[in-house]
Amino acid sequence: MDAVILAGGLGKRLKPFTEVIPKPLLPIGEKSVLEIQITLLKKHGFDRIFLATNYKSEYIESFFGDGSRYGIEIFVSKEETPLGTVGPLLLLQEQLKNEFLVINGDILTLCDFSGFMRFAKSKAALLTVGVKELTTPFQFGNIFFEGDDVVEIQEKPLIKTNILAGVYVFSPAVFELIPPGVQYDMDNLINDMLKQKKIIKKFDIHEYWLDIGRVDDYHQAQLAYKDHFEAEMD
Repeated sequence: MDAVILAGGLGKRLKPFTEVIPKPLLPIGEKSVLEIQITLLKKHGFDRIFLATNYKSEYIESFFGDGSRYGIEIFVSKEETPLGTVGPLLLLQEQLKNEFLVINGDILTLCDFSGFMRFAKSKAALLTVGVKELTTPFQFGNIFFEGDDVVEIQEKPLIKTNILAGVYVFSPAVFELIPPGVQYDMDNLINDMLKQKKIIKKFDIHEYWLDIGRVDDYHQAQLAYKDHFEAEMD
């Protein structure tokens, strides 16, 4: 099975860490973010992994080589100009002939990647998006009233939101929808597909999930490594 890791982000919100090291190579515990992702993907049966890079691409290429020391094939693709989160996939069109998984390079998750692939193939969808439910406490009390009469108050209620989790399964047919040579993001693709009445399926991710987008998230990832990922790295 094939997977693409989007590893071209600039990591602006993680400065100063990313001024020297590209975000996907930031250390989490004893491994880099990319090493954790690659190890988990291999455990789920993925044997070819494509790293879509831009910022400090040479660091990533020299770090992973051809993937032989990980027991898989690794290929590095580099965009010459920023192409967004979907545009870089078009550079891999000739290599990706079957359904393939795509994951953002700043995501830590114990998602059932192989189960995700099986689900997507069974639905025969052009695109299947991973969805994660997040529960966040609201910082104020919520008050309900009828006219001038207060009838209920909820102190700091929990807000449940379903978010795009940064994990997807693509059919190669999606390549026909991606404009070449321009910046094209996932929201552009999804909105364009919906306008064209293309069916998009969703896959619920119940396992641990963390987006490492900010400095606070990076510190949280250090704690999460020991609790959720360290045992998976053997």
